[in-house]
Order: sequence, then structure tokens, then C-alpha cells
Amino acid sequence: MRSRLPGLRGPDGLSARLLLLTGVFTLAVVVLILAPSAASFHERWLLDRIRAAELASVGVEALPYSLVEDDTARQLLQISGVQAVAVQEEGVRRLLLQAPALPRTPELIDLRQSDPGARLTDPWRTLAGHPERSVRVMARPRYRSGDFIEVVAPAEPLKDDLRAYLVNSLLLSLVVAGAAGGLLYAALAFLVLSPMRRVTISIERFRADPEAASEPPQGRRDEIGRVEDELARMQEEVRQALRSRARLAALGEAVARINHDLRNMLTSAQMASDRLAGSPDPQVAKALPRLERALDRAAALATHVLDYGKTAEPEPERQDLVLKTAVAAAAEDAGLEPRGVRLVRRIPAGATIHADPDQLHRILVNLMRNARHAIQSARGEDARGKVTVEAVTADDTVILTIADDGPGIPPRVVERLFQPFVAGSAGGTGLGLAIARELAANHGGELTLASSGPEGTAFRLVIPKG
Repeated sequence: MRSRLPGLRGPDGLSARLLLLTGVFTLAVVVLILAPSAASFHERWLLDRIRAAELASVGVEALPYSLVEDDTARQLLQISGVQAVAVQEEGVRRLLLQAPALPRTPELIDLRQSDPGARLTDPWRTLAGHPERSVRVMARPRYRSGDFIEVVAPAEPLKDDLRAYLVNSLLLSLVVAGAAGGLLYAALAFLVLSPMRRVTISIERFRADPEAASEPPQGRRDEIGRVEDELARMQEEVRQALRSRARLAALGEAVARINHDLRNMLTSAQMASDRLAGSPDPQVAKALPRLERALDRAAALATHVLDYGKTAEPEPERQDLVLKTAVAAAAEDAGLEPRGVRLVRRIPAGATIHADPDQLHRILVNLMRNARHAIQSARGEDARGKVTVEAVTADDTVILTIADDGPGIPPRVVERLFQPFVAGSAGGTGLGLAIARELAANHGGELTLASSGPEGTAFRLVIPKG
């Protein structure tokens, strides 16, 4: 079943709107062409009458004493298409051809003045004028001397000629503009509508079935081609994300099952280790702590993986905390002790931080435990080292630096350090830093790697005061 494309078909579609706009613009072009064209025709028609009357006036003045019989005058008027002719020379106005009394007062059109507005409206006044309307036209003479020549002409012949001219021009303009508009619409349909239709179909198909193969981009180099390329790239990234999400969901389900069975196994192993604890064999007593630590790490691994797969962290319930107390509590839970990996605090007396107690504790414990593991993995379980926590209060933030003197983070994992399941040291789950960064972001702050090298590793935790 073909999918109907919203916005592209039907009366409200993009194609229909584009067609409507093309028609409107075509009519606008026709109007813009006809208006000045009608004005030009109107003016040329009047000038033709002026020139014909001017030539008639030259003939009249060539007769003896400028005498013209009535019949001759009527013939000249009929030839000129005017009802009266007058000239003015050196301030003296002379009536050369006299017409009978007119039923209406002629309207004046002075062609000596340049008035674009009047020129554009004169044709429409002529078309809407009274059938007995006449015009009084004044212009500068061309074939004789004088200030101006003036004629009176009936408007009805002008109206008939103008109407015929407009009809012919309108038909021709509609044909030309319609052809141009059709070509423009076809070009836009090919260049814009067709690619948009492909993009829309691709989005709808992807929404219905993200795993279905998409049509490859057309290889265009313009903006539409860039949209198609970016859409194809985005769809592929979403497919990869969906696949990763599906794998993680399957992994979570598998881990949940493993965790259930593992706890039963660990319970049995713990019971066995309790029995072994009473054994007098010194070899058993020596191996027992290592067994217990291995069992604890196995349980912690399953727990951490399950905790990370849960829903997003709740909003922090922030309160003012004494920094030294919060750091000391986290250090105790992280396994820091004076005879092994110890805590060094460089915190101003009375310094406080505005944070959620539980979430801040989890952040600090994760960072300190990672530091202890890094030192012990490089130097042994009984190695000595230090984890330094330094606090600096800025204008509106508290900056904590948690540094250790361990071997540093391997360069190959530095760029992906905060991604889930990327461990910075052997035996780690790769979730502690990801969780800590998420908790810091919940407070509007950030957790970043400040430095790492053979001299140790330092993380910077920034928590806003507000």
C-alpha cells in the first residue's frame, strides 16, 4: 500500500501550493506587463491623432488666407480623427479646425508633462468612460513651430482600439506567462518536489521499519543532496544505536539471569569458605582471603552492571554538606586506610558543598576506589600510596581535584574513558566513571580527566553552588 505523503499531495500539499503560487505569480506578471503596455498604446494612439492633426493644420495654413471651406474642414477632421485643432505660437492661440458643439466637456490630457501615475491610469479611465466622452490632448508640435498643438478627439474609437489591443495582449501574455510558469513549475518539481518526496518516503519507511534498507542518495552536490546524505548518515547512526540498544537489552537480561544464579553460587561458595576458615591448614588460611576477595569482586561486577542498566538517576536533593566529613566517609567506603592507600585532604576548614549527599558519596567513592585499584594493580595488594582530595571554592562553584600517585591511565582508553564498559585498569567494570559523570551532570556540573601519566592520575569535579 502506497503511503500518502503529508504536505506533498492534496489541496493542502506542497505541490498544490507551489502550483497555486506559480499561477498567482503568472497573473501578477501578466498584470505588470499589461499595465504599462496599455499606457504605452494609449499614448501612442493619442500621439498619432496629434501628428495627423498637425499635418492637417500645416495643409490648412498653406491655403490662401488660411481659408478652409466647411466641407474641406470636415474632410480634414475626418482624416485626422479629431473634432477640433488649435495651435499656440508665441503666446497666441489660434483655432484652425472648428468642430460642432460637443455634448460633454472634454477631459484634458497633457502629453507635455511626465506623470507616470496619470499615464498608467488614463487607459482605464478611457475604458470606463462615458460613450460620449471626448478628450482634449495637448502636445509639443513636431512638424511645425509653436508652443503646443491641441486637439479634441472622441474617446469611443480609442476605447474600441484599446479594448481590442488589451484582449490580444492578454491572450498573448497569458500564453507566454503560462508557458514560463509551467516551465518554472516543472523545474521546481524536478529540483525540489521530487527530492523532497524521496526524503519524505525515506523517513516514513525508516519510521515503519528502521532495519529496512534505504535508497542510496542521488549523489547531488547542492543543498538537497546534502540533506539526502545527512539523512542517510543519520539513519545509519540510528540503526547502529538501535542495534547497540538491543544488544545491551539482551545483555541486561542475560546479566540479570546470571546474577540470580551467581548469587546462589556465591552463597554456596561463602558457606564453603566459612567452613574452610576453621581449617588448621596454614595453606588454606593463606589462600582464603584471596578467595573471599574474588567472590566479592564477582558479586560487585554483577551488581554494578545491573545498577547501570536501571532507569535514569533521580533529581538530586541538594543540601549543604561539610566537605571534610563527606570526603572522609567516601574514603572509608572506598577502602582507603593509613597503612595502605591512604587519603590526603587539602580542604579549607569549614568548606561546604551544596549537593545530594548520596549522589556525591557515590561520585567520590567511585573515583577513590578506582584510584586504589589502580595503585594496587600496579604495586600489589599491600602496596602503599595516596589519594589526594583538594578543594577550591570559586565564585559560584566548588572544584574538587581527586588525584592519585598510581601508574596512570593507558593512553588507548583515555578518549573513551567515560564510556560504559571501558575500564581504565585491569579488573574494573568500566561503569564507575560513567555513573560518576552522570551524577555530576545531574547537579549541573561536570567530571573531567585533569591529567594522567606515570606520576599519577587526577580528575576534576565541578559542582555549582546554587
